[in-house]
Amino acid sequence: MLQPLLNHAIGTMIALIPIANPIGAIPIFYTLTTDYQNFERGKQARSTAINVAGILVAFFLAGKFILQFFGISLGVLQIAGGLIVAHTAWEMVTTKQRLKEHEHQEALEKEDISFTPMAMPMISGPGAIGVVIGLSERAKGWQEISGSMAGLVLFGLVTYLLLALGQPLIKALGKNGLGALNRVMGFFVLAIAVQLVTNGVLAIVKEAAPKLLH
Repeated sequence: MLQPLLNHAIGTMIALIPIANPIGAIPIFYTLTTDYQNFERGKQARSTAINVAGILVAFFLAGKFILQFFGISLGVLQIAGGLIVAHTAWEMVTTKQRLKEHEHQEALEKEDISFTPMAMPMISGPGAIGVVIGLSERAKGWQEISGSMAGLVLFGLVTYLLLALGQPLIKALGKNGLGALNRVMGFFVLAIAVQLVTNGVLAIVKEAAPKLLH
């Protein structure tokens, strides 16, 4: 009985990790918290994780209503999400900054960076939100819904651990190592983006085929 719930929780978390890319957020987080004491940095990591989980859960719960309100089909959402994810992946592969210069400067001047820019748009950005809305549309029954929501909370926990314990990773890999890891992840994220677009196109064709035949 618990196995399907656990499978959906783990599946949701794994689906989000490459797209939301909390690993790529580690260097930016430590740059923005350079002058923070350890307890202050830990507090920011915890607040960021809570905000990330809260944003994703909110969009998961509202996902079906959003699609119905705007009259958006799942196929169209997958194509749009795939294009956004592809843009993110390209930035990862070409090692472009995830924050623009003015956004970075503004973040340095803020006392609380947990909601913006860390939670949104950096981690729970448009790509992650698109994936979550797609999951909410496909979730059927309490086990799938509960499992997906548990996966979102689990992803928040993973985000917290990565941000709170990221300093040893930075020291071990260095900026060049993290950059290389980010580029490798970017390649797989690009593949996911292509798959999302493909699934979206196939869904639209499948939906339109009966209408075209009549």
